[in-house]
Amino acid sequence: MGMGSKNISISEDAYLRLRRARRHPNESFSEVIRRGHWDDEASTARAWLEPFGSVPEVSEAVLDELEANQKADRPPKDKWS
Repeated sequence: MGMGSKNISISEDAYLRLRRARRHPNESFSEVIRRGHWDDEASTARAWLEPFGSVPEVSEAVLDELEANQKADRPPKDKWS
């Protein structure tokens, strides 16, 4: 006995996201949806920030050096080298 199917309506942007998520042109939207990871609970800012609690703070000197290096960075003259 085969599985049934259901027709659903989705917005244009959701449709485009599903299309981009396909691994190959013949992958069905059902396969894309099955690969999805669905949280049982709504995300919260606290849950998102929790892993960052143990990250050491970066000093102002390091941030200044990174910013100076970023400003000085230039693309190569030959983008293929």
